[in-house]
Amino acid sequence: MKRKIAIIGGGIVGASAAYYLSTLSGHDQLEVTLYDDGTGQATSAAAGIISPWLSKRRNSQWYQLAKDGASLLMQLARQANLATDVYAQTGTIITRTDPTDMSKLWELAKQRAADDPDMGEIAQLTAEQVQEKIPLLSKGQPGVLVSGGARIDGAKFVTELLQQASQVNLTVKHGRVQLDEAGRVITPAGLKRFDELILAAGAWLPDLVAPLGIKVAVRPQKGQLIRLNVQDIQDYENMPVLMPEGERDVIPLGHGELIVGATHDDEGKYDLSVTDEATQDLLGSAQRFVSGLTADSIAEAKVGTRAYTEDHSPFFGRLPKHPKILVASGLGASGLTTGPMIGRLLAGTAIYGGQPDWSKYEKNLANYFS
Repeated sequence: MKRKIAIIGGGIVGASAAYYLSTLSGHDQLEVTLYDDGTGQATSAAAGIISPWLSKRRNSQWYQLAKDGASLLMQLARQANLATDVYAQTGTIITRTDPTDMSKLWELAKQRAADDPDMGEIAQLTAEQVQEKIPLLSKGQPGVLVSGGARIDGAKFVTELLQQASQVNLTVKHGRVQLDEAGRVITPAGLKRFDELILAAGAWLPDLVAPLGIKVAVRPQKGQLIRLNVQDIQDYENMPVLMPEGERDVIPLGHGELIVGATHDDEGKYDLSVTDEATQDLLGSAQRFVSGLTADSIAEAKVGTRAYTEDHSPFFGRLPKHPKILVASGLGASGLTTGPMIGRLLAGTAIYGGQPDWSKYEKNLANYFS
């Protein structure tokens, strides 16, 4: 008899877990069901940057997770044969305007590149050289190019992974479910029992585990981005992503499209409405680098809800006192980088069992529960 595993949440962690549950050794002995209602999902509203190597964050565990996550995504893109509109290793450019800050950034880049070949080639660029790499720009800033950096479309990434897993052992159910006090899944069709659960509900995790008498220290944060119509520059369909100092990230998609984002709104929480304030913030960032943009250039705005912890660190593993329940949350703005790795680790644990030591990636899981 095949083991039954349920995943609650179809964002970056849930979809990645489903994919690996359909590809890792032993997947032929599993029946996997994923439940997701799609409301507010951060991943579906995210077009992100995979470039953790020059982050200012001092959390060494986060950096190890993000670094390994970026490497895993390179492998996953090849394994799943992802199209370039889903994942593209375009390179990233991180800018600094102060010469002293630029020197420090360059030294960090050399140090990190010596330890991690997946960073690829690095180069120090003048403002003019940055404009040459990204001809859309009417203004450049000096920066560091990391050729191993990439861009990823969260919604397309999740859709592709779930489609591939559905051809093997995954059934996707659309709609909201709950847990009862025993950790069983309450669906619109009634009570369902599974051998193992993976809870990947992001900012909605506190409500999901409340029937178990558990409190979890996760808070929601609203994020918004915009997609702009810009000049379509032939032969430049895979321009690097720009991470400008003090501004929103600028993500050229090619074919006359540009993503700018995202905002970080702690007050917005679960509000999924597009706001004029956030739109103007994002458009203003775009206008400072690309001339001729107006409100009429905006083709689309997207809003999602991220999950954050107080220490801005993700957590994942077996839920304390509930050995058949695996959990993950708190990925914040780095979810597209760290989520696939977390999903793979959870999938492997669901298949092979045990209590792995992930201390190199995260703090004690008990820190986040009471």
